[in-house]
Amino acid sequence: MQDRNLKGHVALFVAYIIFGLNIPIAKNILEHAEVCSDFALTFYRIGGAAVLFWALSLFTKKESVPFKDLLQLFVASLFGISINQMSFVTGLSHTSPIDAAVIVTTAPIITMFFAAFFIKEPITWKKAIGVTVGALGALLLIFNNNAAEQHQTHTLGNLLCLLSVFSFGLYLAAFKNIIMKYSPVTLMKWMFLFASVCCLPFCWKDITAVKYTEIHIDMYLQIIYVVALATFFAYLLIPIGQKLLRPTIVSMYNYIQPVVSSLVAVALGMDRFGLVKGSATVLVFLGVYIVTTSKSRAQVVAEKEAK
Repeated sequence: MQDRNLKGHVALFVAYIIFGLNIPIAKNILEHAEVCSDFALTFYRIGGAAVLFWALSLFTKKESVPFKDLLQLFVASLFGISINQMSFVTGLSHTSPIDAAVIVTTAPIITMFFAAFFIKEPITWKKAIGVTVGALGALLLIFNNNAAEQHQTHTLGNLLCLLSVFSFGLYLAAFKNIIMKYSPVTLMKWMFLFASVCCLPFCWKDITAVKYTEIHIDMYLQIIYVVALATFFAYLLIPIGQKLLRPTIVSMYNYIQPVVSSLVAVALGMDRFGLVKGSATVLVFLGVYIVTTSKSRAQVVAEKEAK
């Protein structure tokens, strides 16, 4: 069991390192909005990942998915990919990066309550403390990194970012049973296919407006990173963590992203690694550890039966 849990932690750790590195890369692409807009990049991620997952499925064991499960995967794709990514992109364009980053730190809290409702995972004091400690570390990094930025806010943008967080939290908790049933490749090939179909009408105008002849090779390489690594490979790893770990633990790895972004900034000479960043990093990993060692539903039930 410990080896299985370690496999889940490693999969999520690698996935969220990739997500963390993706932040500055995607930001650089979107700074050239006249060449590649946010909606165009979003569809490249979803559509490109769909193609890659279906191509990979040709070389893996085929799994038959009945129609009723396809319906579940369709709904799962709405919450886990379509609504999650589309609402966050739109929200980010209407609010500040600081507000968006702060809202994302609510993900483990929201997921914790969804998990309690859907799969009866207990909300223990230890789990609540772990989530809070991790959130404090992430917020410390976010506000420290953006201290010099002008703070602007917009209610609609914040609500859309919050919708994104609710959507993914609901996906992690409500669809664990269907996630446990199939391999990551089977899950993702269907979910990204459904998400591509759902998002295409919203992204079509932006896709057709892209000035492909004006995209330089370095930007193409960055787009390839976003699609092949930050979407295809990362989403191949996430279901491994979902199968082996509880939803709240999975969502806790969101806090790794600001840590990675900070370390990249330090490595590139854009920032310094001081006491604040060191303390924040310790808090993030401490929070993940506390939640990981909190009691699961099975442990709580076993203790009650033993009394």
